[in-house]
Amino acid sequence: MQFSAKVSDITKHRSACSIISADAKNGLSSSGKSLDQLTEGMIGKILKRGDLGSKLGSTQLINLFEGPSERVLIVRAGKAPLTQAEFRKLAMASATGVKHCKDATSYLCELEVEGEDKAWQAQQITMAAGLAGYRFIQCRSDARPYPLTKFTLHALERKQLKAVQAGMKLGAAQALGSNVARELGDLPGNICTPSYLAAKARKLAKSQAKLTATVLDEKKMQSLGMGALLSVAKGSEQPPALIAMHYKGSKASEKPVVLVGKGITFDSGGISIKPGLAMDEMKYDMGGAACVFGVMNALVELQPSINVVGLVAAAENMPSGRASKPGDIVTAMSGKTIEILNTDAEGRLVLCDTLTYAGKYKPRAVIDIATLTGACVIALGHHASGLYANNQALAQALLKAGETTGDRAWQMPLWDEYQSSLDSNFADIQNIGGREAGSVTAACFLSRFAKDYNWAHLDIAGSAWKSGAAKGATGRPVPLLVEYLLGK
Repeated sequence: MQFSAKVSDITKHRSACSIISADAKNGLSSSGKSLDQLTEGMIGKILKRGDLGSKLGSTQLINLFEGPSERVLIVRAGKAPLTQAEFRKLAMASATGVKHCKDATSYLCELEVEGEDKAWQAQQITMAAGLAGYRFIQCRSDARPYPLTKFTLHALERKQLKAVQAGMKLGAAQALGSNVARELGDLPGNICTPSYLAAKARKLAKSQAKLTATVLDEKKMQSLGMGALLSVAKGSEQPPALIAMHYKGSKASEKPVVLVGKGITFDSGGISIKPGLAMDEMKYDMGGAACVFGVMNALVELQPSINVVGLVAAAENMPSGRASKPGDIVTAMSGKTIEILNTDAEGRLVLCDTLTYAGKYKPRAVIDIATLTGACVIALGHHASGLYANNQALAQALLKAGETTGDRAWQMPLWDEYQSSLDSNFADIQNIGGREAGSVTAACFLSRFAKDYNWAHLDIAGSAWKSGAAKGATGRPVPLLVEYLLGK
């Protein structure tokens, strides 16, 4: 989708659809009033008739037979100033309301949002429009392109234009990155394999001067002693891959932020096999890896002056005669021995070796992203990602980025009292900690491999995809991470 920002007169600017707002008392925004005058009060009459719902975010699409706008979409706004949540709701409603138009112009930046400037408003509108334009069509024979190809943001005054353009650029990149993550997540496991992800990384780096990509194969991982990661891939015909994408936007002496993504391209549970119901959704167990790819794509688009490394631990977890068994003991790259009590707790095994490997970059901070535990879904549902950290300043920065974007996280405890549940009679550590506090003990496991640097863990099991009629990847937490990285 092509995005642009300009100062425009709604009575002269040609558009397939103009997006305006009406408050709770049917008062139109500035541009809405101008368009109403041009249509001889038709919009006002329709509002009085009550066709536009009273709930915030209700929309009404009107065909216009004269003037530069072919249609107008009216969005119900609340009392000014709006809250962040209210404005996001308007942005999403407007993006959904124009999905059948070939182009659209949004005048929602004329609204007031409490504590936020025009750049933030433009970011939210653009991100909503970009996300609404996503369709998974790669595996469909009846695929049709998304009709909306051009989206324009209106700035009320010329002095606001630069801020609107900056917000638009950021929002477009966050939407692009999220949609890259959604595409990878929605791909079936027979296509999106570890080798497929490795090829994607190489292709992305090939045309980007600031991005390099390297792939560690099974032989190289064996030489590095990555026994935990390799133990997960043993039962599959698909070879594992440790993918490293390095975005070099600043001087080499600047320490990078390292993102680590869990990339289990399909998770059967291994020998501890999962129930068959909804097992198809285990193609989404590479949501953390997809997020890393999404962030790297957004960085390539924005070209910020920062250094970021994206590591993807890619493997397939399958049962076979070669697969790891409950009770097996493996040695991680760090030298720690791990008793595998449940082969379905495989994500922490691929991550622990990758967290050890991340130390070689002498990172400023390391953030791992993983669809790690069903326990996190029980604890937080699908609205927030679970956040754990060994550094409170890092945790606060991530929480703030989540609030700014609406891609929110909630901090969970990482207390020493939970660590004892991982004690093993036969190895240094066991890979599960019992039924209670499953998300916490999983984070505790990872924390033992991240003691040499500032580290945070995002458990996205509840936020990375949706089930049911709306089944599909969400692209989260790409917006949160892009926001965080640009704030560094």
